[in-house]
Formats: sequence, C-alpha cells, structure tokens
Amino acid sequence: MTDTPARLLTLLSLLQTPREWPGSELATRLSVSTRTIRRDVERLRELGYPVEATMGAVGGYRLVAGTAVPPLLLDDEEAVAIAVGLRAGAGHAIEGVEEASVRALAKLEHVLPARLRYRVSALQHATIPLTRGDGATVTPATLTALAGAVTGHERLRFGYRAGDGAETKRLVEPYRLVSTGQRWYLVAYDLGREDWRTFRVDRVSEPFPTGARFAPRELPEGDAASYTARSMARAQGEVDLDVEFAAPAPSVAARLPAHLVPTETAPGRCRLRARVPDSVEWLALRLALMDVDFTVHGPEPLIVHMRALAARLAAASGA
Repeated sequence: MTDTPARLLTLLSLLQTPREWPGSELATRLSVSTRTIRRDVERLRELGYPVEATMGAVGGYRLVAGTAVPPLLLDDEEAVAIAVGLRAGAGHAIEGVEEASVRALAKLEHVLPARLRYRVSALQHATIPLTRGDGATVTPATLTALAGAVTGHERLRFGYRAGDGAETKRLVEPYRLVSTGQRWYLVAYDLGREDWRTFRVDRVSEPFPTGARFAPRELPEGDAASYTARSMARAQGEVDLDVEFAAPAPSVAARLPAHLVPTETAPGRCRLRARVPDSVEWLALRLALMDVDFTVHGPEPLIVHMRALAARLAAASGA
C-alpha cells in the first residue's frame, strides 16, 4: 500500500481494535516494511494518537488511553449501532441522555454516508420502544437540528404549539437543550418577544436553521437547567415532595435527577424533601418505577392519587 494517507487510516483502524499488533504482522497486512510501520506509528503520535510500543519477542503496538479523545474510525456496523443507540435514547428523553449525547448524534449523522443513514432510519422505524411518562416524545431529527443550531450559534425558525393548542411561528437564538428525564426543553432568546423563553421540544415542528450567526447572549439568571426548572415551576406550579425510602441515600440518589439529594435518616434509610415542578400524576409514576420501597408523607394530593392508582392496579390484577 503506497498511498500514505490511506495506509495511515488503515493502520489506525487496526490499532483501534483491543489487541496488541506485532510490527511484522502490521507490515504484512499493509504490504510494507517494518521500518515503514515504525515511521507511520510516529506520524500517528504526532497527530495525537497515543500509540504504545512494547519490546521483546511478543511485543508490538497498541492504542492506549490518552489525555484527550482523538478522532475515531468506525466501520459501517459500529457507526449504525452508535447512531441507533443515540437516536433511541434521545428520542424518548431517557434520563441520563443529556445534551452531549444529542451533540454526538448530530455530528455522527452529519457525516454518515447516505447508505448508512438509510439503515439507521430503517432500524429506528422498525423498533417499537417502551416509553415512560406521558408519552411526549420527540424525533431525533428535531433534536439534532436544535443541537446543531445551539452549537453553531445559528438563528432558528420553527413552529410551536402552546399548551392551549395555539400555533405560532418563532425566530430564536437557541442557547441550550435541557433534558429533565421526562421531557426535552430548548432555552432560547425569542427575537419576536424580545425575551428569554423555554420551549417544550415535543411541541416544536419543522425546525429550520437560518444560517444567520449570532453572538450568544448571557442568560439573565443561573444556568440553563436552573432557568428551565424555574420556568416549569411558573408554568405548572410546584409540589412540596416528602418521601422516605427504605434504601441508602447513595442508592436512591442514583435513581433521581442530580438536583434532588436525599438525606440519610438511619442505616439503610433516607428521606427526600424538595420542591419540584412536576404533577402528582408524573411523580406517582416516577416513584413507582424506582424499584425501591418508599413511604409518601406529602403532599396530600400525591398520597390520594397513589392510593387511587394502587386500587386500580390491584383491581386490574384481580387482587
């Protein structure tokens, strides 16, 4: 293989597999001398790829973890698998899939060849996901369009459906995407209203990046997550949640959003007291899905709703 760029890409692809490659085997694979392999390895190191060499009869080359993430080479199957996984998570606002995942999906789908984009789309449409919450889902295409506009500081047009069903057209400067675990929100400066707004992404339609760049404005208060929480609280009211769990605080905290921190009350028990911008219906489902024994001490509407829900479930199971 005499084409140096192509040879370096092939070498990098081999080194990314989790094994150590003897220089002689790499030379045979690439039809070059071991001396050429040594020179190519040095070129990769200069480009930031941490290639480690070991000496001896069983020595060789392998790619190791470095201080930064260099570009990776993915084959067709790997690229499709990653794109489908990111799409599945992003499309249903699964907790833990944050804006970074959506940015990764936007980058990956931007460079996928047409044949692979078709495979990803076909697999996605052939899969029926098990959703949670109120069923408010968003398409990966919408999320990636918004993420691209946020990252590129590009003004964005879209249609928006308000809670009362009213349809409007918006022109915004997108600031951040925020996932609450239940829904995705876009924090943006609305140029028509001349003020900051929080948009539910499942109500956004036909997002269109205009190509017009802008200098990001400073959010008036706190970070995007805090701003979204306050906006949600103003829109739907807040609930003073008081729940005791029969599990250690770290175990319960791992099942909750990061801003909700339970307090250890006894060995193997903890309690969460927090004001949250959620409906009692959603909180009841969220608690039931945590797979931890708990007792609700408040608010009273949540206790009443959970009793009614328990009765319906018991009747449905024939108990």
